[in-house]
Amino acid sequence: MILVLLGPPGVGKGTQGARIAIHYAIPTISTGAIFRDALNRGTELGRSIQRYRIDKGEYVPDEIVLGAVMKRTLEPDCSSGYLLDGFPRTIPQAESLDTMLKARNLTLTAVLEFQARVELIVERFSGRRVCPRDGSTYHIVTQPPLQPGLCDICHSLLERRPDDAPEIVRRRLEVYAEKTAPLAAYYKKSNLHHIIDAEPEPETVFSNVIILLNALRKDKG
Repeated sequence: MILVLLGPPGVGKGTQGARIAIHYAIPTISTGAIFRDALNRGTELGRSIQRYRIDKGEYVPDEIVLGAVMKRTLEPDCSSGYLLDGFPRTIPQAESLDTMLKARNLTLTAVLEFQARVELIVERFSGRRVCPRDGSTYHIVTQPPLQPGLCDICHSLLERRPDDAPEIVRRRLEVYAEKTAPLAAYYKKSNLHHIIDAEPEPETVFSNVIILLNALRKDKG
């Protein structure tokens, strides 16, 4: 099973991707996670992307992204499939993915586009808080800490990430709409595209996704 997740930042792709990956025992490949790890470890990839302001919503050039994704999908844990979160972002990237899969005699199972209102996404980001020490994530409404403003684990003062500010979130959504949303039309041509309502509770969204994917797997034999 090879899946692509589409949808703007904050729509819940990461949460659902992690659950889908566990359910079907396939790894989640997140370009964002790959880049953060590379930056933290100071690898060659990390040094090459330092010039791009990822925290401001800017994208890394295709050639760098493609190389990172292709390398990751060759690792042993991808032998039974994988889930792509954050890639492809553009039609040229989608075309490169098609070429890569064809060369390996593989095909996409489905492309899931998670959708939610802009106002709801901004609200989700604005309420998010993170622990600067251990990285734990909370939300002041949906997942508050036991003690307001303090991490449950180490009791450090929680912070709001700079890129969670409403003005930056709206800019990231604008960039998404401009560069990534056209992918929906691209994948509709091959009947791979499926819309997922991401506004309900995560449990409901996950249940709907599994029902859809199980039906697709059954149809494909």
